[in-house]
Amino acid sequence: MIDKLEFFLVLARERHFGRAAEALGITQPTLSAALRQLEDQLGVSLVERGSRYRGLTPEGQRVLEWARRIVSDAHTMRAEMRAAHHGLSGLARLAIIPTASAMISEITTALAAAHPDLRLSVTTCTSAEIIARIENFEIDAGVTYLDRHPEGRIVTVPLYAERYQLITARQRPLAARQSVSWAEVAREPLCLLTPDMQNRRIIDQHLAEAGQPDEPTLQSNSMIVLLKHVATGAWSSVMPINLAETLGAGEAIRAVPIVEPDAAHRVGMVALEREPHPPIVSALLHQARVFAEKHHS
Repeated sequence: MIDKLEFFLVLARERHFGRAAEALGITQPTLSAALRQLEDQLGVSLVERGSRYRGLTPEGQRVLEWARRIVSDAHTMRAEMRAAHHGLSGLARLAIIPTASAMISEITTALAAAHPDLRLSVTTCTSAEIIARIENFEIDAGVTYLDRHPEGRIVTVPLYAERYQLITARQRPLAARQSVSWAEVAREPLCLLTPDMQNRRIIDQHLAEAGQPDEPTLQSNSMIVLLKHVATGAWSSVMPINLAETLGAGEAIRAVPIVEPDAAHRVGMVALEREPHPPIVSALLHQARVFAEKHHS
């Protein structure tokens, strides 16, 4: 049944029989037959019938929740037995908010050194996408803001407090300052992350409290794109402390601390709350705690 539940999970994710079969490396008739066998075993219809995929039945939605748990537990059991005999291996899937790009290599490098057979995948997502992907078992852990997360379902390891700087070209008026206020930042021509990013919503909140600015004249979901535009001298941006330097801003750009107020927001690693954790999740959480202890000592 585990194999059939895995087929069902892929179909629910792809929402298309052809794409699901392709993702599984099987034929569409094989997928359809496996689905019907699963429906016979459970005694319910899982998919709305039609000439094409039309969604899950109410029973299918409930089975989907169980399938995620059962398949994940089966994978965890196999991974734990494999790790006990051969060491940790496989793929560690991590999703991070874009502003965590500056620090994540410290965790992944330590993880790779401790587990040479482990492969790593790091993608950037919005904070909402990270939580959704964790709950759907699509990633092992994430690094995101800790201000909001589902109570009781997510375990968290605080990593650092995110504070902000005005990122501006050296020729702009505020570049020579030792610090600036949020009110002064609000009067700058800004390029910022897109509104779906929690970082953007945080910055919008602080700017609004200081005097709501016009919409930024440029927005992007890439920190590199923002830095390149700041370097032209036409825009400034707001980024966490040291992020611009880590991303290679160069001599053309200055980072000026923003005060009045000195805003800080907690960022940490998050994973699904469950016992036992899969070995890869346990390893990620361990390295997160090592990072936190090192930087808070």
